[in-house]
Amino acid sequence: MPVHAQQDTLRPIAKTMDTIIRPIPAPGTDTVKANKAIFTDSAYIPDSKLPHSPRKAALYSAVVPGLGQAYNKEYWKIPIAYAAIGTCVYFFVDNMKTYKLYRDAYRLRVDGNPDTNDTSPDTKPYDTESLKVGRDQFRQYVDYSVLFFILAYGVNIIDATVFAHLRNFDMSDDLSMRVSPTIINNRTLGIGVNISFGGKKGKSRYFAGR
Repeated sequence: MPVHAQQDTLRPIAKTMDTIIRPIPAPGTDTVKANKAIFTDSAYIPDSKLPHSPRKAALYSAVVPGLGQAYNKEYWKIPIAYAAIGTCVYFFVDNMKTYKLYRDAYRLRVDGNPDTNDTSPDTKPYDTESLKVGRDQFRQYVDYSVLFFILAYGVNIIDATVFAHLRNFDMSDDLSMRVSPTIINNRTLGIGVNISFGGKKGKSRYFAGR
């Protein structure tokens, strides 16, 4: 009796079809632009505005004082920033000039060379000890000028960064807080605070304590 080969009763597994529909560009169409349009992210919105970046505001103010304030659209702060920094620069230059005047005059007085004399009318009336005191005093003023310059420059950067953060903060009037008694863990009487953001459609936070 002939033995028949046993047939496979399992159905052949269908190959998974690619469900992505790839339109075929018409003849004469630029295939590069067509493929770019196919793979464009559908979530991208060309007209959407980029979020306000505090990092950019800080970088702009660090490179050019007042530029971060311009990025924050707070133009009225730009003259204040330049006035503060400019004042520090003015006092630095003036104190450095006076310091060098007293320093050079004091060196001429104590070098022991009779051929070198202090001929400046600003320092000639002072004795050697007074020149030394003036030199040390204006040297200290120079250090103060540098310190205030760094402080003013730092405040310029901090101001731009902080107010860039505040531009992203929701300052709407849809903010409410309600305090009411509540029961904690069904046993203890406490106080509950319900804070709502954004009105009826906004988010709500509930805190309870005793």
